[in-house]
Amino acid sequence: MALLQVNYMSKALLRTVTMNVILPVDKFTMDGNTCAEKGPFRTLYLLHGLFGNYTDWISGTRIQRWAEEKDLAVVMPSGENGFYVDQEKNGNFYGEWIGRELVRVTRAMFPLSERREDTYIGGLSMGGFGALRNGLKYHDTFSRIIALSSAVHIFEDPEHLHSRNVAYEESCFGDMKLAMHSDKNPRVIVRNLVEEQKQHAVLIPDIFMACGTEDSLLEFNRSYRDMFREAGINVTYYEGPGAHTWDFWDEQIRRALDWLPLGEDSSQGLNSGNVNA
Repeated sequence: MALLQVNYMSKALLRTVTMNVILPVDKFTMDGNTCAEKGPFRTLYLLHGLFGNYTDWISGTRIQRWAEEKDLAVVMPSGENGFYVDQEKNGNFYGEWIGRELVRVTRAMFPLSERREDTYIGGLSMGGFGALRNGLKYHDTFSRIIALSSAVHIFEDPEHLHSRNVAYEESCFGDMKLAMHSDKNPRVIVRNLVEEQKQHAVLIPDIFMACGTEDSLLEFNRSYRDMFREAGINVTYYEGPGAHTWDFWDEQIRRALDWLPLGEDSSQGLNSGNVNA
């Protein structure tokens, strides 16, 4: 399994950005021989949480081992503390970067599948919010979304933002009351997709959500689960013992990879906990 650090100049962010890329091109067989894979590979774009960077998933979970088992490429970019949304005033177009540019650039660099059904997006906490927002907004690109312990509380109670403004969210979203009614809010995107479906068929990604029962974001994640169900979106939801920690995310990213349509292994998910389809 090749692990690469990549730096390139982003047009959407107007600076050099860094990412880690897991590429299953150098697997070994049991007899020690190299079993080179050529691709094109199914790909997961995996987003970190608040205060994190492109190294988080490698250092915090066993994603590299499991991606190798499943011949899955994984792209892990540094999204800073930007919540993966476009910030028009300061020129940081994180949403455009994640939803369009990063996919285009990595497909040009590596042997990645260009098919929507082979392209997924996921993340934890802030990255879970980013995965939901951009997976739904760019639904023509991504077929599945993984959202772990998602920070979907942002627009649920904007009147009290000042009391929990950990990352200066207003610097990311601008006026929160205005942003709440824009496509920076995943709820707005869902409503728009439901309306669009009344006119013609729309490809909406399937969603995997998980949140620990000791996580302060649990009720917000349950609310989003219910919204997706009411909208007719396919959502697989899990909650079980755990807090907002890497121990929980390490277990759940494995569960999520088992949920992805990655071949024979995709049916061999973890059986413990409360899973609701």
